[in-house]
Amino acid sequence: MFIIPANSASAAGGFNVDNSCRFNSGSSDNLQKTPSGDGNKKTFTVSTWVKRSNTGSHKNIWSAGQYQSTAMVQVFFESDDTIHVSQFNAGGGQQARLTTNRLFRDVSAWYHIVAVWDTAQSTNTNRLKLYVNGVQETSFSTSAYPDQNDNTGANTNNIPITIGNRHGSSLFFSGYQCECVLLDGTATAITDLGEFDEDSGIWKPIDVSGLTFGTNGYYLDFKDASNLGNDANGGTDFTENNLTAIDQSTDTCTNNFATINSLDNFYAAATLSEGNTQIVTATTPECWITGTVGLSTGKWFWEQKVIGFSGGGTSITGIADRPAAAANLDLGKTTFGWQYTNGGYLQHGDANLGTWTQTTYTTNDIIGTALDIDNNLIFFYKNGTLLNSGTGIAITAVASTANGFWFPAFGDYNSGSATLSVNFGSPSFAISSGNADGNGHGNFEYAVPSGYYSLNTKNLAEYG
Repeated sequence: MFIIPANSASAAGGFNVDNSCRFNSGSSDNLQKTPSGDGNKKTFTVSTWVKRSNTGSHKNIWSAGQYQSTAMVQVFFESDDTIHVSQFNAGGGQQARLTTNRLFRDVSAWYHIVAVWDTAQSTNTNRLKLYVNGVQETSFSTSAYPDQNDNTGANTNNIPITIGNRHGSSLFFSGYQCECVLLDGTATAITDLGEFDEDSGIWKPIDVSGLTFGTNGYYLDFKDASNLGNDANGGTDFTENNLTAIDQSTDTCTNNFATINSLDNFYAAATLSEGNTQIVTATTPECWITGTVGLSTGKWFWEQKVIGFSGGGTSITGIADRPAAAANLDLGKTTFGWQYTNGGYLQHGDANLGTWTQTTYTTNDIIGTALDIDNNLIFFYKNGTLLNSGTGIAITAVASTANGFWFPAFGDYNSGSATLSVNFGSPSFAISSGNADGNGHGNFEYAVPSGYYSLNTKNLAEYG
C-alpha cells in the first residue's frame, strides 16, 4: 500500500507546533503524574494530537485511574483500529463507552482526538462527546452514556493520569503525541482547541495556552527536551518513564515528517520501532520497505544510520517505485528501483553499475541519499562524503514509474538481519552536529546538499 499524505495543517498558515513526543511501545514509554487533590470529576476535556506508528493492536492514548483497582476513564485505539472512550467504576463495572464505527489506519497522518465529559448534563448524549479532526463522532458500534452526575476517575486525589498507557497495564502507545491538554472543570467547545483553515478547509491547531486548565489540568508542549513532562501551564510536571531527550521530535501536526510505512511491511517479520524510524530487517527473506511519502518532483535528502548487523546481515538504502510484491525479492535485482548495499554496490535491474566506486559501509556509518527527480539523478554520501566522484547515477524518469512516484526504500539483500535507523529530518538517533535544510527544517548529522530538502509537509507544500 502507498501512503501519500494529503494537504495537512502544515500547508496552511497560522499557529505552529514545534515539538512532539515520540512514544515507543517496545520500551514502555509513558508519562504519568498523580494529583495531590480533587478537581472536577464530572466535567473535563481531554485533547491531544496523535500520529500512529502501527495498527491492529490495542494502544492507550490517555487514561486516568487503574482498571479494577480505582475508578477509571480512558481513550485508546482498539485492536480493530476504532477509537474507544470509556468510563469504569472501581470494581471494573462499565459506566460509559463509545466505540467508533470509523477506522483510523493512516500511519502517515496526524489525528486530533478530543473527549469531553460533562455528566451534569440532563441529556445523556451530551454527557460524553468524542471529536476527531474538529468533527463530532456520531456513528458508534457501541454507545453507552454516563448516568447524570456520575463521578469519574479523572481529577481525583491519588489516582494517576497516564499519557501513552493505562496505569497497571501494558497497553503502551506507539507513535507521536503533541499539544496534550486536560481542562479540569471545563467542557470546552471544539473551537477552543482548533479551527478549520479558511482556504483548505483542513482542521488545524490554535494556541491553547490561554485556556482555563483548572486544578489538575495541564498543557504539554514538549519544548523542553530535558523535561518532556513539563507542564507549560505551570502545574505539576509529569514523570517521564523510559523517555529521554532523543524522544523529543519535530514531527508535529503542523509539520508532518515522512516515516517508514508500517502498512508496506510485506514480509511481516521486519520489526519497526521508534515512531517508525527504526527497522530490524527479517532474517529471511530479502526484501525492502518504503517510506510514507511518494515523491514526483523536486530534490530531496534523507539519512540512514546502520545500528548493527546479526547473523551475517546485510542492508540496502535506495528508492523504489512500488512496494515489494513477493518474498526473496531483492530490490537491486529488479527494474523497480536502485539500491546501495553495505557491500559497496549500486545495483539496478540485476546489474552492478560499473561507474560505482564500491565503497562499503558498516555499523555506525551514516548513508545520505540525495534524490533529484527533476534531473533524474540519485547521489549517495557516506559519512558526509559524496561518492562516485560526485557523479549522479541516472534513474528512470518519474513519469515512467509504476505510480508516478519514487519512494525512499530500505531493507536487506541476503540472510541475517540489520538494524537501521532512518532520518527524514526528525531522528531517533543522537545527532552530534546538527544540520537543517535550506528552509530550516530537519536535523541531520551531515550537511544537506544545497537545493535539497527534508521530507515534511511544509517542504512538500512548497516543492513537492
